[in-house]
Amino acid sequence: MTIDGMFMWAMILLLFSATLTLIRLLAGPTIPDRAVALDSMTTTTAGAMVAYGVITRQAVFIDVALVYAVLSYIATLYIARYLVKKRVGIACECEGEGT
Repeated sequence: MTIDGMFMWAMILLLFSATLTLIRLLAGPTIPDRAVALDSMTTTTAGAMVAYGVITRQAVFIDVALVYAVLSYIATLYIARYLVKKRVGIACECEGEGT
């Protein structure tokens, strides 16, 4: 298998993964599910950028992918902090406190 063939298979798998996470992002059912799906989608995108950077031998794509992944990680942390603070999508074990 050539390097181009491996790149095409990697892109096909990344596209399949992105499609599945897009379905989860749109269908939910809860906000935390959608936040995780969004994080997975950005990670898949960063992986695609790294694969493209490797195949084209352009290091700028790898640098951009790293910055994109770090910003995505920080955004996910803030979303998770917001969801925990607002108690969105978290089951309450106490009696009569919430739904």
